[in-house]
Amino acid sequence: MEWMILPLKRYAQFSGRSRRKEFWMFMLFTTLVAVVLAGPTFFSIMSTSVTDPYAVDADPFAGVGTLGMAGLGLYGLFALAIVIPSIAVTVRRLHDRDMSGWWYLGFILGGMIPLIGFIISIAFIVIMALPGTDGPNRFGPDPKDPHNAQVFE
Repeated sequence: MEWMILPLKRYAQFSGRSRRKEFWMFMLFTTLVAVVLAGPTFFSIMSTSVTDPYAVDADPFAGVGTLGMAGLGLYGLFALAIVIPSIAVTVRRLHDRDMSGWWYLGFILGGMIPLIGFIISIAFIVIMALPGTDGPNRFGPDPKDPHNAQVFE
């Protein structure tokens, strides 16, 4: 659980390096929370479309209900709260691969290109899954080095 919330503790820290474990555990955490928060909205919409399939066509939020709207609002607040930590942990993960954080912007823009964007998105996932550089690099000390006390300062 500590690895899941570590990026929230390092909220807007774009310098330094992050291990694969920190990045992927944070992604797992955000996915699980998003499913829990958006779940009531999804199920209330699906239950309305099953009982009255024409009600959704008139008003897309007709069958959402109070619980669904509350879940949708909480999901929106959560999404806004994790934008900066998500970008920061991704930039630090790129730093661990000895790549500039500006590569992230390139991957985002490249991912918007039709057809080629799918390949760029797969390449981004592969880069995030590759191990970081051994030892210190231009972005800081190795986060896997247990003898370095300055890793999380």
